[in-house]
Amino acid sequence: MAGRTVTRADLCEAVYQKVGLSRTESAALVEMVLGEIGDCLERGETVKLSSFGSFVVRDKGQRVGRNPKSGQEVPIPPRRVMVFKPSNILKHRINGGEGEPPAENGAA
Repeated sequence: MAGRTVTRADLCEAVYQKVGLSRTESAALVEMVLGEIGDCLERGETVKLSSFGSFVVRDKGQRVGRNPKSGQEVPIPPRRVMVFKPSNILKHRINGGEGEPPAENGAA
């Protein structure tokens, strides 16, 4: 069910086609937006894009894992992970929904 992979170049081309900026300006705009999103996430901020979803950075604590070959317990250090939570509108679109999507109830 997976479709093709959309790259930065594809996004730049879409901006070029739909907005009417030059290819250079379109590429700069896409890079600027992606860079800003990355910078916000690096600082631990949540990025909420209305009708699309939210990118959230979460802290995972230290835990004990197990080496599958030896069975030996191995400490897994704390780390930060990024999670994407799609909006109800995006979920509705992905599932081929027609008409009005379910109401957003405070969720991204």
